[in-house]
Amino acid sequence: MSQFGAQLHGKPDRAASGSGKLKNKFRDKRRSEMGGYFAEAKAGPEQQVNATRARGGNVKNVLKHAAFANVLTKQGYRKAKITRVEESRDNRNFARLGIMTKGTVISTELGKARVVNRPGQEGCINAVLIEA
Repeated sequence: MSQFGAQLHGKPDRAASGSGKLKNKFRDKRRSEMGGYFAEAKAGPEQQVNATRARGGNVKNVLKHAAFANVLTKQGYRKAKITRVEESRDNRNFARLGIMTKGTVISTELGKARVVNRPGQEGCINAVLIEA
């Protein structure tokens, strides 16, 4: 199903059930149930957002490169420049490559902050200040 530009997620054709018996697949996955490819949001010098088609003809903003983050401080939200990616709980190589996902610790001009949204699917980066 690569002609649709989507990725297949799910169990194999013959998955084992709880009893140990092999079960045959009831039906194939439909196009509307397909998953998308991993949209890696990287730290970069300027903001780059791509629009992709989502289910139902909706538009999803995919963040490719981010220069700024909306950081929640005690005074409220402030726009801060991202200096670098400190650590990632998803993959230790993501920090080295500069890829940001939910839970990633980034270094901003206000201090260290944790990403609280999914930037690859929302088109922006929202973070909470953890260390000033």
